[in-house]
Amino acid sequence: MHGTPHIVSDVMTTTVVSVGRGASFKEIVRLMRDWRVSALPVVEGEGRVVGVVSEADLLRREECRDAEDVRDAEEVRDGQEARGAAAEAGALTAGGLMTAPALTVRPGATLAQAARIMARGGVKRLPVVNEVGVLQGVVSRADLLKVFLRDDEEIAEEVRREVVSYLFPAPASLLRVVVRDGVVTLAGRIRDTSLVPVAARLVRAVEGVVDVDFDLSPRPAPSVSAGPERTSGAGRP
Repeated sequence: MHGTPHIVSDVMTTTVVSVGRGASFKEIVRLMRDWRVSALPVVEGEGRVVGVVSEADLLRREECRDAEDVRDAEEVRDGQEARGAAAEAGALTAGGLMTAPALTVRPGATLAQAARIMARGGVKRLPVVNEVGVLQGVVSRADLLKVFLRDDEEIAEEVRREVVSYLFPAPASLLRVVVRDGVVTLAGRIRDTSLVPVAARLVRAVEGVVDVDFDLSPRPAPSVSAGPERTSGAGRP
């Protein structure tokens, strides 16, 4: 019944800048500025993603350096945590600065799946990798929102085809589908009003739909004709 949902490969950016483990702090900052991005995938070998270095990672290092010296941090902290702070403060390359393993997504994942990974990880963009982890592109929050730029008539046509014709086929129902700025309105008369909640759920699942509204009234069932009255043969001459 449903049309194929958009997937990550439909909206991702395929021209991607990445860095190797040995990229310097300044090189990373310069690339972020030039490409206007807040994070860069870190790759090795044939392009396998091993981590991501972000603005937050760079700022974290500066926070550590902001102390008078690393020894002061070691005196305040204990054991492993202190050694970690010292290493973080002294990190000069992508390999030491990056967050690993990287949160990634496959090209065939749905936009909803990608959005869920971003939300759970608290990140704004995801490297897109194939089955062996090689970088294919990057998908951002802005990319995921592209579906809401679909033309209203395109959305209306999909709602008519995938929802209305399935739940409320003519001539039992007379429905109009109107879409304005992504808000879908179903108006008219239907025979089975119990299907309205189902219709609402299916319409909201159509990509690009912002909300759904109804202006419906029940359509009475047609009266059943008994046909012409037949008379008994007892009264015939």
